[in-house]
Amino acid sequence: MTFNDKKYQEFEKNVEKAKKHNNELLLKFENYLKKKSLTAKTIHKHISNIEFFANTYLLYYDVITIEKGISNIGSFLGYFFIEKTMWASKTTILENITSFKKFYTFLNEIGKITEEDLNEMKNTIKEEKNDWINNLNKCLNGESLYDDWL
Repeated sequence: MTFNDKKYQEFEKNVEKAKKHNNELLLKFENYLKKKSLTAKTIHKHISNIEFFANTYLLYYDVITIEKGISNIGSFLGYFFIEKTMWASKTTILENITSFKKFYTFLNEIGKITEEDLNEMKNTIKEEKNDWINNLNKCLNGESLYDDWL
């Protein structure tokens, strides 16, 4: 076994550990939403949105727990979601924003994130939402999201 094989196996082990952790929190979140009397369809949408963020995006390049992932919402909605999904639209961006607000409010209520982190996330959403929608429109018009960086 080479060093890279060992490193890859360790990475995979950490990914599986993070997925298990994320899925446990998602199950608690689902129960939380049920107590709020949301419809099954709405609950499914929130769980799907957060699960994709947590178990696809946050584990795509590195192993980032869902609690720490709160600081990655801007790059997720502003770039990854737009470029890597076929279902990105203004509606789905807005749905994700609602899901993030509900999920991270839940995490705050159970003591997994601080009030400061929650408020910072809400400010990020408020300040960057229009940029995310503009990025989506650029992408839909065939423009690169990275032209501004060149």
